[in-house]
Parts: sequence; C-alpha cells; structure tokens
Amino acid sequence: MSQPLIALIFMVGLIMGGPVAAQVGLDGLIGGTSAEEEPAPDAAASEPEADTAALDAAEAAFAAAVPDLSDWTDLAAAVERQLDDPGISDAALAEARDALFDWRQRLLGQTGINSGRISTVQSQIEALTPVAADATPSPAIAARLDSLGQELDRLRAPGLLAAEASARASGLISEIDGRLRQVGAERMWSRDNALFWPESIAEGVSAAQGSLAQAIRRYQLRIAGVGEDQFLANLPIGIVALLAALGLLIRSPRLLLRAQTKVEQSHARGRAVWAFLLSGLQIGLPVAGMSLLFLALRQFGVLPSGDTTVTSAVYAAGVLVIVARWLNVQLFPKGEFNGPLGYTADVRRKIRRTGMALGTAVAVLLIMAATLEDDNASALARAVVTFPVLVLASLLLWMLGALLRRAPTAETGEESSGRFRHALGLIYMGVAGVTPILALSGYTQAARGVFAPSVMTLAILGGFIVLQQLITRIYAPDDSQDGGSLVPFLVGAVLVVLLLPVTALVWGASVTDLLEIWTQFLAGFRIGETVVSPTDFLTFAAVFAVGYLLTRFIQRSLKNSVLPRTNLDLGGQNAVVSGLGYVGITLAALIAITLAGIDLSSLAIVAGALSVGIGFGLQTIVQNFVSGIILLIERPIGEGDMIEVNGQVGFVRDISVRSTRIETFDRTDVIIPNADLVSGQVTNWTRGNLVGRLILPVGVAYGSDIEQVRDILRAVGNNHPLVIADPEPQALFVGFGASSLDFELRVILRDVNWKMIVTDEMNGEINAKLAAAGIEIPFPQQDIWLRQPKSSGTESGQSEPAPQSRPSEPEAMLTSDDFEADGDADPDAGQGA
Repeated sequence: MSQPLIALIFMVGLIMGGPVAAQVGLDGLIGGTSAEEEPAPDAAASEPEADTAALDAAEAAFAAAVPDLSDWTDLAAAVERQLDDPGISDAALAEARDALFDWRQRLLGQTGINSGRISTVQSQIEALTPVAADATPSPAIAARLDSLGQELDRLRAPGLLAAEASARASGLISEIDGRLRQVGAERMWSRDNALFWPESIAEGVSAAQGSLAQAIRRYQLRIAGVGEDQFLANLPIGIVALLAALGLLIRSPRLLLRAQTKVEQSHARGRAVWAFLLSGLQIGLPVAGMSLLFLALRQFGVLPSGDTTVTSAVYAAGVLVIVARWLNVQLFPKGEFNGPLGYTADVRRKIRRTGMALGTAVAVLLIMAATLEDDNASALARAVVTFPVLVLASLLLWMLGALLRRAPTAETGEESSGRFRHALGLIYMGVAGVTPILALSGYTQAARGVFAPSVMTLAILGGFIVLQQLITRIYAPDDSQDGGSLVPFLVGAVLVVLLLPVTALVWGASVTDLLEIWTQFLAGFRIGETVVSPTDFLTFAAVFAVGYLLTRFIQRSLKNSVLPRTNLDLGGQNAVVSGLGYVGITLAALIAITLAGIDLSSLAIVAGALSVGIGFGLQTIVQNFVSGIILLIERPIGEGDMIEVNGQVGFVRDISVRSTRIETFDRTDVIIPNADLVSGQVTNWTRGNLVGRLILPVGVAYGSDIEQVRDILRAVGNNHPLVIADPEPQALFVGFGASSLDFELRVILRDVNWKMIVTDEMNGEINAKLAAAGIEIPFPQQDIWLRQPKSSGTESGQSEPAPQSRPSEPEAMLTSDDFEADGDADPDAGQGA
C-alpha cells in the first residue's frame, strides 16, 4: 500500500524544483535581451537609459494585458509579510494560497502574449540571416537585423514579465505549502497528557456525561418545539419516507445480492456487467434509504431542518457502514464462489464478520468525535472517551490483518497467500498494535492520523480489486485466464493513477495540493537545458497516432480498392503498400516531433556515437535493412513467388526490411535474411509468369522399340491438361545407360506450382502405357564372375587372378546351378540382357 504514496511523494519532490528553475531562467531575459542574442557588455553599459525605457515599455504592455496588475503586486507583498509573521494562522495561509493559485493561472495564460507576432519576426530574422557562418551581411541588412532584434526583444518582454510573476507566485505557494506541512507535522506529533493518568480519565468521563446530557436535552427541546398541528401535517410524508427507508435499508441489499448471484451463475452474455450494476445498486439504494430516513426524522422533528456537525457525521457513518458491507460481500462472497481473492468459505465468513465489525467501529468513532467536537470538549476529553472504541477497532484490525496474512486459500489449502498479502497483513497488524500505544502515550493526533487513513486505504484497495475483477471478467467471461488481452492491465493502470489522488486525500492532502501538483506536472520539469512537459508527449502521441492510423487506412484502401485495378502484379502491389507504410510512419514521427516542439539537436552527439556502433556492432542488421529496401524497390522476388534459396524451396509469404519469410511445402516457415537474397543465388520459379519446364527421365530395357517409346512419351505429354501445345512436348533419346536406354520427356507447364502433381500423374500414365506395350523398365544389372584358381597354379606360387565383373543380374539371383563343379564359372552363364 505504501508504493503509490512513495511514488506520489517522489513526484512532488521532483516537481518542486520547477519554480526555482523558472526564476533562474528568467534572470537573463527580463533586461530586454533575447536568449539567442546577448548584447556586448559595452553596449549594455553605454545605453542604460535605453534598457530602462525598454523595461518600462514592457511593464506598460504587461499592465495593459492585465488591468488589475496592481492587485497582484499588493497580494504578493501581503503574502510575503504574512510568511514573515510566525504567528499567522493556518486558515489565513490557506486563503492566501488559494488567491495565489488563481493569480498564477491568470499569469500563466499571459505568458504567450504577442506569440504570433514573435513567430513572424523570428521568421524575418531567419530569412535575413546569412547561411554561411563567416559571411558578413551588408550594412542595410545588418541595420534591418538590428531593428528586428529590438522589435523581437520588445515583443518578448511582456511575456517574460508574466512568466516572472507566475514564478514568483509559484515560489510563494511553495513557501506556504512548506509552512503548512511543518505546522501539520508539529500538530500531528504534539503530545497531550497520558490517558492513564487519573485526572485525564476523570476529565474524559465528565466530558462524556456532559455531552450525553446536552444531546438528550437538545433533542427533547427539539421534539417539544414541534407543534401538534405541524406534527400531524408532516406525519403522512414522514411515515411514507420511513417505510421506504426501511425497505431500502433492510430488504434491498438481500434482494439485489440474490439477483447478482443468479446472474453470475448464469451463462448470459454480458453477465459480468449486469452483476456489477446489481452490486452497485447495493450501495445506491441503501444510501437513498439513508436520505429518506433522515427526511422522515426531520418530518418528525427528531433532526433539525438544516445540517449540523453531528447529523453530517451520522449520515457519513451510515454511508461508511453500507460501503463496508458492500466491500466485504464483494471481496469475500457467500456460497461456492471463492471471490477475487480465492479464500475458503470458512475464512471468507470470518473476514466478512471482522470487516463489518471494523466498519461499524469506525462509524461509531466518527459519530463520537463529531458529538464531542460539537460540544466543544477538549482534545484530552475526546481522546479519553473514544479510547475504548479505538482499542476495539484496533483489535478488529489486528484480527483482519492476521486473517489476510495466514488464511488458507481455496486453491492450495495452504496457509500462504502470497508475498503481497503476507506483507499487507503484517502492515495492518503493526498499525493495529501501534495505534493504542500512541493514544495511551498522549499522541492522540498521531494515533488518529495513522489508524483512520490506514483503514480507508484498505477500503480503496478493496474497491480497486473489485473493479479490476470486473474488467477481467468482461474479457474472460468463462472465468478463464485470459493472458492474451492487454486491456485489463491497461485499465488497472488507469485505475491506479485515478486512485492515487483519492489515497492522497485520505492521508491528509488537500485539493489545492493536488491541483498544485497537477499544475507543476503540466508545466514540466527541466533536465539540463531541456524542459520536459507531459503536454509535449501527449501532443507527440496524439499526432503520431493520427498519422499512423491514416497511414494504415491509406494502405488498406490501396491494397483492397486501388491497386487491384491496376496492371501491377501481386508482388508490386505489396511492395507499394509496404513502402507507403514505411514512408507514412516516418513522416508521422517527424511531424509529431515538430509539432510537439521536441528539440533533437542535443541528440546529435549521441547519434554520432551510435553511428560508430552501428558501423561495427550492427553491421549485419544494417546490411539486411538495406537489402530489404532493395528487394522492395527492385522486386527480384515478390510475395507469392516460389523460390529456391540455400536448399530451401517454398513460397514467399512476407518481405520485411530485415528478413523474408518463405513457407515450404512442409508448411513450415523459414526466415531468410535479406542479405542472402540480394548477394546469394536465388532461383525464382514464378518470376514474371507461372510457365515452367518439366523434365521426366525414363529408362527402357535394351532391345526396346525406340520410336514406340517416343510415341508413348509424346502421347502422355499431349494428353495432360497442364501441358501447353506450343512448344509441343519432346521425347528425346538422350543416351545409352548402364542398364537401360535413357529417354527424357520435356514439357512446358502452364503453372509450374503444380510440378510435383504433374510428375506424379505422368509417371503413372507412362508406366501404365509402357507395360501395356510390353516395354520393360529395367532395374540396374551386373554380371558377377567368380573364378577358383587351379591347384597346380596355386602350388607353383602363381597368384590368384582378380575377379572380373561386368553387368549381370543381382547377386540374389545367382544359384549353385550357375557354377561348374570344379569352381570355374562359365563365362557365358551369368550374362544378362
């Protein structure tokens, strides 16, 4: 819970340097000179009257723009005197702060005086300034430049005076804020008498008795003051309002809870939204019942007609109890649903009871404090009277922290609920333990300042969890873990940003403090010589988003409506669309940077250093980037082409600036760097057209009729529908193979993408027709001769001759009948065809 507060405090500390920086930045500008052109020291010293006259003219122009400028001067001087007074009250400082805040908003609106005219004069000066740095303008041009420079100084001076006045206001506001924070801290840690002293207890008991007696007497007098006629006249309205209030307070929460449970258990579309609306009515209708109850009591004369401190506190206490009940039911529901936190049913029941009791105790504390304050009881008396209820509330908070810390979850059943819940439970157990100790020790304000904001922060956290659960259920209606959607996370981040100011208000910040932080945030903060403003980022984001969406719209229109009606092929159309996308996004970024006023000149040195790194470390990436641009412009390949590169054959599916994605026939994607496509060898089967040649090798047995084979092959080629007639298919006798006569059927296909299908169909038809014609398609054959050396030769030491081989049948077809009994093979026995 402390992280949002730490971030808020850090932002405040970061922004507080804004006024000081603004004041320092104006020191050299008020004297009538621009930031770009500093006058020479001798010129400034030789013409003091001219500078004084220019300053007087600037002040006159500023006073004309702000007619009641004297009121501002008087207010600033009066606030400075108040800050020098150590006994000034907090209320006076707060009033002065509000006045300063209003004046600063007016002064900030005057900082853009003469902005249009200033832009025109600057353009004139840029037009007359020589391009070359060492060039000397002519005397006439130099005189004109000097006149325009003086005019520019005169136009800038009123705006600079307004900026100086707003900086003064910001400085005074910062001083007041610091003074108020110091007083608040001193009051927070001021120590009264310890509560355990007998005189403190006696004073508290006496104050409680006096407040109770005075409250009873007040209500008796109020009831007695209501006449009989007036009572009877108000009786019908009072009875109707009372009955309606009782119905809304007692019956409506149960009925709405039942309806919400039925909706959540149903499978209706949008049930998460309807369930949340029903849960919201569980707050709205009881609060309306509270209003009707107060109306009825006013009609009966029990409550005064106007609001008092006590009645406002009672109403706020009632709303607090209603909200506490709603949060406990939503976070720890009854029944089988485990709720957003996932605790078991027994744990949820204990937490509901403890949370409701804690909310009721805080409501009682609120009513008691308001009653005692209305009776002007002393701080010590209020502390003594509220101490027992404070101890009870601290005990309930301790029990709640212990349950959050160690309670078993429904999913695991273990006493471990995560680090965040463990830490949260420890924090609130610590708050519950420290609060009574501080109150007993006399630090009553510190005890209240720790306990009440802690409980309210816990309620804010519960509300955030309920809203986040709603968004999650909308995007995951079947209670599935929708990890692909980013919307719940973004909505959660927005909710955190919106709840930060609410949390700050709970912890003692005022609305004016938040407005001050927001004003300083919009004004930006200075980093070196650059002023970083959120408005610049918002302008950049808005302009770039518009440019990006416009580029995508034009791309979509070209791709779907314009380019299909042209003569460009698919690859050319995709190249035009991709190139337009890169150009459009680049122009959108440049226009957004220009309109946002972001100065990129300070990045020149960094860009120079990055260029060296790009030249060495990112050489491959730059090479692929340039190659991608070449592919898009030159278009040697396009989307839909069938290419072969690095042994991979597939269809081009996407060409980006770094790589190209091809889809192979195995339906796998292969990412190929663009540099390989530009510098390597690439076969594009479909570049220009889809016509391609197919070669089918065919081997027939020796002795086959060559002309008959040719006729069969030509007939197969002519009969296929994908084979074009001109040029006609060719059946070529290409050579004598080791085991066959080798032929080739060469055809031209209308669509080479069907090459594998055509190969399959033609091979099947060729095999069938050759078999029908009695023409054999041989397999590889060899003749194997095995010889045994004669015994005489062996005995005489003659070496065994090496086996000879020639084409014959496979070894599996040799049998013992192929050899002679003496081991000599018949030379003609194993010869094949």
